Amino acid sequence: MKIVQIANGRFVENCYLVIDEARAECAIVDPGEEAGLVLHKVAASGARPVAIWLTHAHLDHVMGVPRVKAETGVPVYLHPADRRLYDAVPAQAAAFGVRAEPLPAPDLPWAHGDMARVGDLEFAVRHTPGHSPGSVTFVGHGVALGGDVLFAGSIGRTDLPGGDFETLIGSIERELLSLPDATIVHSGHGPNTTVGQERRANPFLTGVFRLA
Repeated sequence: MKIVQIANGRFVENCYLVIDEARAECAIVDPGEEAGLVLHKVAASGARPVAIWLTHAHLDHVMGVPRVKAETGVPVYLHPADRRLYDAVPAQAAAFGVRAEPLPAPDLPWAHGDMARVGDLEFAVRHTPGHSPGSVTFVGHGVALGGDVLFAGSIGRTDLPGGDFETLIGSIERELLSLPDATIVHSGHGPNTTVGQERRANPFLTGVFRLA
């Protein structure tokens, strides 16, 4: 397995390619603003794209969906609880002074307990709401790809529509802190981290920034 991180766009969002090197297939996770860069990285990988996996539907994680889907023809997976956010991406963009085109309808839904597959690789789909109602995390092969649920030293913001602090903390404690400490967390922004590092030092998880 190989994971390629693609930092892109004005929000410096991390798109990822999850690659089964033996089968030369890849899943594209959260194609952000720079669709051209994402497609270039896919071509450079030599892997055939088979799906677009969305961790959630905030605009910085989905702006590239129209072009990436049009040029690859692969299905788009999204948790239904984020469909309202997904359909409102042009309005989300306008709120940030950005223009975004409407997105193609998602093809298939995520549900907690599903298995996301690329080649012979399988990842458990865990529903991790709080940053958004339909946020999901893909867990398997010693890694967790969770979009904006958990960051190195921080957590996803909860002041956007559909966000809730206590729900997010509960998701992290239930679905991420239950993983082995060595699990690598590939976040939607910034550097990678590990479950153990965040368990020990993340101020939102150690109680420093917890609400009373």
